[in-house]
Amino acid sequence: MRKSKPKFASAKRLDNLIMQYFEWIKGEHHTEQKEIKGVLTDEIVWDREAEPPTIAGLALYLGFNSLKQVEQYEATGKYAWLIQWGRLHIISEYEKKLHNGPSSGAIFALKSLLGSNGQDDDKPSEATNINLKTEIITTGPPLASSERDVVL
Repeated sequence: MRKSKPKFASAKRLDNLIMQYFEWIKGEHHTEQKEIKGVLTDEIVWDREAEPPTIAGLALYLGFNSLKQVEQYEATGKYAWLIQWGRLHIISEYEKKLHNGPSSGAIFALKSLLGSNGQDDDKPSEATNINLKTEIITTGPPLASSERDVVL
């Protein structure tokens, strides 16, 4: 188990690792010829299934121990902009899913990645306390409590 956050020798090295992650998740496959009803056809056989891009997957691939470490590196790391690019690439993939059928899973993921306000900010959103005064104003005749109170 790694005890400290990873150190990257150069921006080029980190960029290569991020690109390798996005290649890795595409999976690995080969083509086999199969005969179906006397006709030879090529069939794709997966050796390792493709998987969706995730922040946790990228963090593990880069050698981080936790998402907190990734967030700290994004905030203060030497090559933070590359990690931010990787995160943005993952967010882009989730956004694409919003346009392809049921999107509740993508919406949930985007809310957790972008926060409840839907913005990818460097600063956490601050809750603002607003006190509203409400006044109920009645107009017209009073409401009837039962049918017996209705006069025609």
